[in-house]
Amino acid sequence: MLETAIVTLFPELFGEFVRTSLVGRAVSAGHLSVAFENLRDHGLGKHRAVDDTPYGGGAGMLLRVDCVAAAIDAAVGRMQTSPRRVLLTPQGRPFVQATAERWSRLPSLLFVCGRYEGFDERVRGLVDEEASLGDFVLIGGEVAVMAMIEATSRLIPGVLGNHESTKEESFASPDPETDSGSTFSLEYPQYTRPAEFRGQGVPEVLKNGNHAEIDDWRRVQAHSRTAERRPDLLSPSGRAGAK
Repeated sequence: MLETAIVTLFPELFGEFVRTSLVGRAVSAGHLSVAFENLRDHGLGKHRAVDDTPYGGGAGMLLRVDCVAAAIDAAVGRMQTSPRRVLLTPQGRPFVQATAERWSRLPSLLFVCGRYEGFDERVRGLVDEEASLGDFVLIGGEVAVMAMIEATSRLIPGVLGNHESTKEESFASPDPETDSGSTFSLEYPQYTRPAEFRGQGVPEVLKNGNHAEIDDWRRVQAHSRTAERRPDLLSPSGRAGAK
């Protein structure tokens, strides 16, 4: 089981997320647990303030390091194992499939969601790594955490009906025993019924029952699609972000 905890000002945003679809099933089956630590509970004064103006001036407000530290300590104190602590920030390392694969093998994860204009720089010293969903800025880290948990939880054995399906999808890590030196690629095209739809058919190779030919066709198609849409994935530099 992967034990997760989330430090956030808005735990209510996750209500339906942890009860619905694959994530909900993973929680119900005991493959995943999700707990929340409301940052507001660790705020100061009458209004439970967790933010303050930045030293040196500037626009917006920053999350206070003391409030964030108290929330992290409280969340960790209730976890079964010491978690890997992840800070959500646009400055973090891009989250990729390899990140999800790595996290899915951990016993526990703690996510810290930012808000406002950011956080006191000293918050970085409270975590093990920083992660970003992409080169854009969100209002807060909650939506990013949902995406990361969904991508990670589906890789936990037992969560998907057929775990083998994760080995041939887009961005899946090459098998070190059979694909030495391979690069990451997008998934090959797939088809189901009907065999004909608005003048478009299914490639004959997929209907002939020759699995060796099908495997060859799929490899060629995956490479061709990757070269057309994501050529960066076919170069050594394109793989760097997935480490």
